[in-house]
Amino acid sequence: MKTKILILFLVLTCASAFAPQSQSKSTRIESILQAQKGKNESWGKIAVAAVMSAVILSSPMPSYADGQTKEFKLPPIDFKDKSRCTLSSSAIGQANAARDKLYDLRECKLSGEKAAGFDLSGVIMTKTDVSKVDFKEAYFSKGYLRDSNFDGADFTNAIVDRASFQGSSLRGAIFANAVLTGTSFKDADVENADFTEAYIGDFDIRNLCKNPTLKGENSVTGADTRLSAGCSVK
Repeated sequence: MKTKILILFLVLTCASAFAPQSQSKSTRIESILQAQKGKNESWGKIAVAAVMSAVILSSPMPSYADGQTKEFKLPPIDFKDKSRCTLSSSAIGQANAARDKLYDLRECKLSGEKAAGFDLSGVIMTKTDVSKVDFKEAYFSKGYLRDSNFDGADFTNAIVDRASFQGSSLRGAIFANAVLTGTSFKDADVENADFTEAYIGDFDIRNLCKNPTLKGENSVTGADTRLSAGCSVK
C-alpha cells in the first residue's frame, strides 16, 4: 500500500513539474500546441520515474552489519590500558552506539561474567572469550563480534541488530526472543544454538538457513537448532 501511495505521489509531482503555467489569452493557443507536442515525451518521463520507484521499493534490499566490508580496518589494541577488559554498560544510549571512547574488548578473557541488561552497543571483539556470559536483555547494536568465543552465552530478549558474528563460535548459545535484524552469522558455528521466537529479517534468515552448522539441540532449552530458526529440515 505504501508503495502505491509513493508512486502516485511521484506521478502527481512529476505531472505538476511538466504542466504548463497559466498564460495570457494572446499566447494560450500557442502554449496549448506546444504542450500537446511535448505531451508524449513528458508522460514518458513520468512513466519511467514511476516504474523505477516501484522496482526500487519492491526489491528486497539486504541489511548489512557494521564492519562487514572487506577493507574494514581496526585500530591497534591498547594493551597498556589495564581496565580495558571490563564489561561495562554505556550511559549514553544505544541508538548510534555512542561512547566516550572506543569500546575495545579484543583478546579479553571474560568467560562466565554477568552483563544482563548492559548496553554494549558498538563493542569490538576479536579473539574474545565471552563464553557462558549472561547477556539477557543486553544491547549489541552495531557490535563487531568476530572470531570470538560465545559458546553457551545467553542472549535471551537481547537486541543484537546490525552486528557481525562472522567467524565466531556460538555453540549452545541462546537467542530466544532476541532481535537479530541485519546481523551476520557468516562462517559462524551455531551448532546447538537456540533461536526460538527470535526476530530475524527475511534476507538474514535465508543466509542463516544456509549455514552448515545450523543443527543439533540446545542442552539447556532442548530446542532443535534448525527448527528454532524457522528453517526447513534438510
